This record gives sequence, structure tokens and C-alpha cells, in this order.
Amino acid sequence: MNTTDINKIEELEALRVERQHHAEINTFGLWIYLMSDLIMFSILFATFVVLGKNVAGGATPQELFHLPFIFTETMFLLLSSVTFGLSMVAMNNQNKKAVLIGLIATGLFGLGFLVMELYEFYELAASGNTPDKSGFLTAFFTLVGTHGAHVFFGLIWLISMIIQVAKKGFSDKVRSRLVRLSIFWHFLDVVWVGVFTFVYLMSMI
Repeated sequence: MNTTDINKIEELEALRVERQHHAEINTFGLWIYLMSDLIMFSILFATFVVLGKNVAGGATPQELFHLPFIFTETMFLLLSSVTFGLSMVAMNNQNKKAVLIGLIATGLFGLGFLVMELYEFYELAASGNTPDKSGFLTAFFTLVGTHGAHVFFGLIWLISMIIQVAKKGFSDKVRSRLVRLSIFWHFLDVVWVGVFTFVYLMSMI
């Protein structure tokens, strides 16, 4: 092995280390963002706890919420997390087709969740139960709507990743971005479990 070959190997190794370092920095940045998101959702949960019983003489949660509908909505989001997890396994196995199928399924489940949430909002507004009617409805729409906005932007990110995987395959950058999106998506699932428990189930008591 001559000097030129050794230099090339050293350059490639340096480039690999640089890319890995860049990916680690981006992942760390995502965790910082998620921690700020966690603080925001904690405040919204606390606000709902304080205002959740203030219906101002209007409809109560027992009258407004339909648990079978919300349970179906919840299953859509939880299933989307499962399909995303399967996509990550397929990525580690270099199975491009399985990754794309899993990501598309994730997007469809996420879209189904979002459509059901928007339909719930529409039904509430159509019956006169808008955010300005009571403290309970203000806290409800703010918390659930904020989570829904995150799912919407997550779907946009997901679509961009489907395109990148289809065009570029599993480059280092694509793999790193998929890992970060996976973390973000699972975070949204965890937050929704909290919403389903504290906003819907406990409000029915």
C-alpha cells in the first residue's frame, strides 16, 4: 500500500468521523427541542388540570366526549408508531421497499388520526362548543390542537423522508434524519397517551 492509498483511507475515515459527529450534534439538538416541547406540554397539561372542571354552565366532558371514537383515533396513532418501528428495523436490514411501505403506512395512520381529530373539533364547534365558551374548552382545544399541529408537521417531515429514501436510499444523512424523525414521532405518541388518559379518560370520572 503506497502513501497515496494511505492518505485516501485517512481522508475517508476523517470524513466518516465528521459525518458521525454532525449527526450526533443534530440528534442532540433534537433532544433539546423535545425537552422544550415537553415543558410546553407540561404547562398545557397543568392548565387543563386547573380549568378542566370550569364548564361555565355549558356541556360537560361526559356529554361531549365519545370514548369509542377517541379510542379508535388513539389506535391509529399507536399503530403508526408500530409501523415506524418496523421501518427502522427494515432500514437496519437495508430493505428499501419495506422501509417505504412502513413509512407510507405510518403516514396513512397519522393522517387518519389527524382527520378524526379535526372531525371532533368540527363537531364540537358545530354544536356551539367553541374555545371561548368555557375554561374547560379553551384548555381542551389548546392542548389537543397543539398536539395535532405537531402531528401535521410530523406528516410533512415524513413525506419528505419518503421522497428522500426513494431517491437517495440509505445514505448517512438519510439514515440520521430517519432516526431523528422516529424519535420525534414516538414522542408524539407518548404525549398523546397522556392526553388520552388525563383529558379524556379522567374527565369522564
